[in-house]
Amino acid sequence: QVQLVESGGGSVQAGGSLKLSCAASGNVFSNCGMGWYRQAPGKERELVSTISKDGTTSYADSVKGRFTISQDNAKNTLYLQMNSLITEDTAVYYCAQYFGSGCAMRSWGQGTQVTVSS
Repeated sequence: QVQLVESGGGSVQAGGSLKLSCAASGNVFSNCGMGWYRQAPGKERELVSTISKDGTTSYADSVKGRFTISQDNAKNTLYLQMNSLITEDTAVYYCAQYFGSGCAMRSWGQGTQVTVSS
């Protein structure tokens, strides 16, 4: 029903910045909000940030003050601005859209690699 296409990943040096984008298309039912997740090799997928349809945001403690989530409803696009990157931020980043009864269902993007080197 919903397709999510991510872009903006790449390789940067520690201290640098990167901006990820996630374009949504297709039908959206009972849209509850969107979020960014990441998964490093050998580690479980973790929630990075969320944003509700009214703009309310949340962040994992590990990225507070460095990452900013935003959305452009006119373009159906989700963004993640990442500043002051550290090597621990290296991971595959996924965007997701929450929908359905109780906001329990999720649509996932394909993931985009972010690599931070020292």
